[in-house]
Amino acid sequence: MRREKRITPYFIRKLESVEVKVPKKISELLSEMARTGFQGRKLGEVVDVWEMMLKDDVVILFGFAGSMSTTGQWKIVNWLIEKRFVDVIVSTGANISEDILEAMGGTYWQGCHLVDDEDLARHKIDRFYDVFADEYEYEEMESLIASFMETLNPEYKYSSAEFLYLLGKYLSGIGVKSIVAKAYENNVPVFCPAIVDSAYGIAYIVNRRRSGGRFSITIDQMKDFEQLVEIKRRFGGNTGVIYIGGGVPKDFIQLTAIGASITEEGRYGPPVPHKYAIQITTDAPHWGGLSGCTFEEAISWGKESRAGKNVQCYCDATIALPIISHALAERVSERRKSPDLSWIFHEVKQLT
Repeated sequence: MRREKRITPYFIRKLESVEVKVPKKISELLSEMARTGFQGRKLGEVVDVWEMMLKDDVVILFGFAGSMSTTGQWKIVNWLIEKRFVDVIVSTGANISEDILEAMGGTYWQGCHLVDDEDLARHKIDRFYDVFADEYEYEEMESLIASFMETLNPEYKYSSAEFLYLLGKYLSGIGVKSIVAKAYENNVPVFCPAIVDSAYGIAYIVNRRRSGGRFSITIDQMKDFEQLVEIKRRFGGNTGVIYIGGGVPKDFIQLTAIGASITEEGRYGPPVPHKYAIQITTDAPHWGGLSGCTFEEAISWGKESRAGKNVQCYCDATIALPIISHALAERVSERRKSPDLSWIFHEVKQLT
């Protein structure tokens, strides 16, 4: 005889077991996973919240950390840009330079993390865990960026978004369809707040050495932050954030909630939290680093809203991002309304 179900304030939503059925779409599987537990549930909830963003009138800011482009993820980002499933990108320098290598016709190779790294160095092969890259192709990519830098106005102070907009235009013109090229073609601003920590820093040094120290360009990181804060200020609380990893891209976006609150007189007003927030990370919160920091902690700063839709999934991005993107492709055929952010480039367009 079955006992009568108890009524408590905690038994609200019934867990439902996943059943194997063929055929089944990825989006259907994730919907089922969202009704289970642990990180499978969170992965399903990520798709739900991202879909909510796409159907709402918000600007979507995408933080892209680490070295994901070397693992075959960059074409997914291109697709997100083309579909306007993201409106602003804040990236590490690695993700928006190492994609250029492959977009130029170079190749990344499946390797092994158990290898003689001294022997790899003798063969001029660079290793990213279990991915190999040809150092000569890497240098060709850096040289291409260096050649672009020579076209810039040394008297102008570029934000990284302006710099990368012009690089995207340059690469698009020569058929190198990298992330920044796709972003240029779709008027999606790309910010890189630690841009010299990558091939861009090496490309700058290449030009400095070739010119005997005469070459100079300025990328103004303060201007960077001011432009990103202005996007947040114009949209107020109507923003959604998606973090692949954490690090500098995450905090650069998170801090806009504080920056947008500062008045014309320089006084601090109430923070302007993000309405939606998603993070895919492998970092744990108990180490105290921002990459593992929970959205509950961010509420204490006013960066996220307790009333908002916040979901954090602890998962390798190389697993999560392809699955999530394919589920979105099945669920959302198009985004009906996306913000026009072309005003970010008005000033730099006057230079060309």
